[in-house]
Amino acid sequence: MFRTEVTIPASDLNLSLNDKVVTIGSCFAEVIGTKLQDYKADVLVNPFGTIFNPISVCRLLQAVTGEPLNLEQSLVQRDGIWYSYDLHSSLSSPNKDALLQTIAQRIAQTREHLKEAKLLIITFGTAVSYKLTDTGTIVANCHKLPAKQFSRTLLTTEEINYSLEACYQALKKFNPDLQTIVTVSPVRHVKETLPTNSVSKSILRVATHYMTERYKDVLYFPAYEIMLDDLRDYRFYGPDMLHPTPVAEDYIWQKFAGAYLDPRFQEFIPAWEKIRRAIAHRPFHPNTEAHQAFIVKTIAQLQQLSANYNISLEPEQLELRRQLTI
Repeated sequence: MFRTEVTIPASDLNLSLNDKVVTIGSCFAEVIGTKLQDYKADVLVNPFGTIFNPISVCRLLQAVTGEPLNLEQSLVQRDGIWYSYDLHSSLSSPNKDALLQTIAQRIAQTREHLKEAKLLIITFGTAVSYKLTDTGTIVANCHKLPAKQFSRTLLTTEEINYSLEACYQALKKFNPDLQTIVTVSPVRHVKETLPTNSVSKSILRVATHYMTERYKDVLYFPAYEIMLDDLRDYRFYGPDMLHPTPVAEDYIWQKFAGAYLDPRFQEFIPAWEKIRRAIAHRPFHPNTEAHQAFIVKTIAQLQQLSANYNISLEPEQLELRRQLTI
């Protein structure tokens, strides 16, 4: 054996195709959320954009549960564009009121989805955070504003645990049946130097360990350990040598699916993958009798799959019907 495979403890999560899921946090939350979406799960993926530090993640989740958040106070303008210190730069606008409306809509959308969700997936990227020098408030994003407006800080395990505890209690009051998976992103933050990244990831890992030890409905998914200890080879990193390659992401996804998806969901994945490839097929001569017969056959397979698993595949069926010419 020339590798160390990471074993994930069995859980009773059994996520089904019909369960609602919300993901929030670093870019790895988007990776897992998008994978679930690809396989037709009902997922709200990173509704506030990429958020790296635990304090900011918890602040947003608590706002979703109904706790007060002064939206206007978090706004800042740069080069004629309005941003929020609590959100990713992708959520921005030249118009202040329009941005406030967008933020309010995202909070309302997330509240509606989370209220019925079975699972919340939280991914923490770094314990390195930035505070506004005039207020001491931790921000989710500096939005390329002058460095003198911020001070860098390394969050302590105690600070993170305090925030996570308050967040957990708010979530359980909001949705008592909600289960949570916490992860530490495998992406390395070398901008803060490799030694600081190691300390940061260690702090995050201790904080997530504390939560999983304290609460049975909080699970830890070892994406960080899979990347560093199982896939310990630079061929599994992208050109920046920091982010996992698609091959690595697929491997980590397979570990996730095997640990948390119910048998019917796992059974659906290869069946859907086969039809997805058929849908993606683009022939040189689409109007031939052979290809038209292929489309009809694929539509029938989609209808059968939809009935077997009680999910809607109507968009895919409509797309195929548009290709029918005979």
